[in-house]
Amino acid sequence: MRVLISPVNLDEALAVARVGVDIVDIKNTAEGSLGANFPWLIRQVAEALAEFPVTISATLGDLPAKPGTAALASVGAVHSGATYIKAGLYGTKTVAQASEVMNAVRRAAHDLNPEAKIVAAGYADAERFDGLLADDLVAAASAAKADVVMLDTAIKDGATLFDALSEQALATFIRRGKAAGMSVAVAGSIGFQHLPLLRRLQPDVIGLRSAVCVDGNRRQAIDPQRVSQLMDLVGQ
Repeated sequence: MRVLISPVNLDEALAVARVGVDIVDIKNTAEGSLGANFPWLIRQVAEALAEFPVTISATLGDLPAKPGTAALASVGAVHSGATYIKAGLYGTKTVAQASEVMNAVRRAAHDLNPEAKIVAAGYADAERFDGLLADDLVAAASAAKADVVMLDTAIKDGATLFDALSEQALATFIRRGKAAGMSVAVAGSIGFQHLPLLRRLQPDVIGLRSAVCVDGNRRQAIDPQRVSQLMDLVGQ
């Protein structure tokens, strides 16, 4: 499993890269689960981490069902130096809406960088806000030729990915995503205690923030010692 950590500023990004994570995913927790950060910050991180063997990812936000808005956000992320472009399909209710948004994200990104990887991110707790369900997420991501399909959680109130979906449901999501030719990522208040279950499920990527922050609080700073501990545990 590859490890994705989501810093919110340059200091956190440097600390994460020095520990040796695989993907540095720049986000803005003040604007939601997959909140978008500023293009100048993404550029600073991309330039500062150029010497590290990490992939630079950027979230586009918890997006509405507006493909034009998504396309412009995608251009901004790629132009700023991100190579993983992660769109949160928050406002989409149907496969058609979600695939339209993701097609716009992909086309806009590939106009600037044909090698950019497109991540269709949905929410395991979609039933809590009438969002796109996991099966429909896989269908939409596949239709839009996304490279990665991802489940996170939208509502950060202490509930985890595993509170939102059963192990069986997650196993089905992972199997269907891989069968459609995509890499599969999971996130959503994942903790160290979930690693044995994740090893059974075998997603391609696991994403974390709160578990590696001070006091386990996603709004606090990332603790490099906790990141190092995580990497040691994942490597076992």
